[in-house]
Amino acid sequence: MQSRPMPQVAGVEHRYVVANGIRFHVAEAGAGEPLLLLHGFPQHWYAWRHLVPLLAAQHRLIMPDLRGFGWSDAPHRGYGTNARVDDLLALMDACGLDRVTLVAHEWAAWAGFMACLREPGRFRHHLALNIVHPWPDHRATIRHAWRMWYTALWEYPLVGGAVLRHWPGFTRYILRRGVTGVWQTPALEEFVESVRSRARAHAGQALHWQYVLRDIPRLATRRFRHQRLQVPTTLLFGEDDFAFAAQSLDVGGSHGVDVRVVPGGHYLPEERPDLVAATVSELFGTMESHREEIVG
Repeated sequence: MQSRPMPQVAGVEHRYVVANGIRFHVAEAGAGEPLLLLHGFPQHWYAWRHLVPLLAAQHRLIMPDLRGFGWSDAPHRGYGTNARVDDLLALMDACGLDRVTLVAHEWAAWAGFMACLREPGRFRHHLALNIVHPWPDHRATIRHAWRMWYTALWEYPLVGGAVLRHWPGFTRYILRRGVTGVWQTPALEEFVESVRSRARAHAGQALHWQYVLRDIPRLATRRFRHQRLQVPTTLLFGEDDFAFAAQSLDVGGSHGVDVRVVPGGHYLPEERPDLVAATVSELFGTMESHREEIVG
């Protein structure tokens, strides 16, 4: 657990739960239908601070720090996608969440896709932000692979951890590139500093390296081509996202993904919290109407 002071957000309470052998920090706010929000890299629960005042009046917001990040434990292993799905399902059990709507950003959204494919009954809806889905257009993906050049400095063993620990200017540069507007300086520095300890820098490196070793080969061999999502899934993708290309996502919804390209960059919860909140409200409204039709 980190000794760094935790940032504060009005109305947010904090607790710790043990799941899958890991002590997770969980931030919570509001009441109502549970909404599980999972952060991307290099962030933690504070990534959702702009969403709290927009959603807490209607929803119970559960915002954990994932393995290796924020104030959760940072063991040496367990950063592959399958292990992170195990963490997610165990964390839901520990929090008493039988079924939730999932809102996840970047690498957490990738794990969200895998969780929805593995255990569709646990999720009402998945709102994914700023990530490729498991059925990309391969030609477009190859053409735009150069966009991920920066991950080479984070993903290799020894090198990646050293860059995150000792070259904070690079992390800061990538975060700044990820928004089309201007970061709030305290938040920017919070996320830069959050991955500089030895254990958390290793977590960041391992997260990217496991994706290279395991997930990219699965995408390249079209491992998911015969699978279709049973969980209603919407993907919000910033038209100015520097990391991924919208062209890679054009599958016509054939696998159950509603792809929406919207104004913004790679960190939509930072620069377009209004849009993310409006989409959450739209999706919940659709579900409530559907339930009323069934009951009626």
